[in-house]
Amino acid sequence: MEEEKIVNNIIEGICPIRDIIASLSDKWSLLVIYTLSQNPKMRFSELHKSINDISQRMLTVTLRSLEADGLVSRQIYPEVPPRVEYQLTELGYSLLDPLKGLVNWARENTAVIQKSRKSYQ
Repeated sequence: MEEEKIVNNIIEGICPIRDIIASLSDKWSLLVIYTLSQNPKMRFSELHKSINDISQRMLTVTLRSLEADGLVSRQIYPEVPPRVEYQLTELGYSLLDPLKGLVNWARENTAVIQKSRKSYQ
């Protein structure tokens, strides 16, 4: 009964799981999470340098979204100029194991997927 309700909610578009996956599956979120996992705290400029093909605006939007979801925290230091540092929250760190699984799956299947893409074109 509960499984049927979940399926109906997914079909009707009122599924919180779909919303969370959509939020994480944009072009940058998982890369930002991975980058933050490599350093305990990072300033905006450090993040921007680490992900050199992301625009400042897109990094700002992505960080705000991840902060709103509780995956990233932002610490503002009252200095001149202000210093802002970002880090993963406990919830953000809990996403790393599933993310590693996805990365490993992608590595294992890259050749097959690329071959399939070539034959599809």
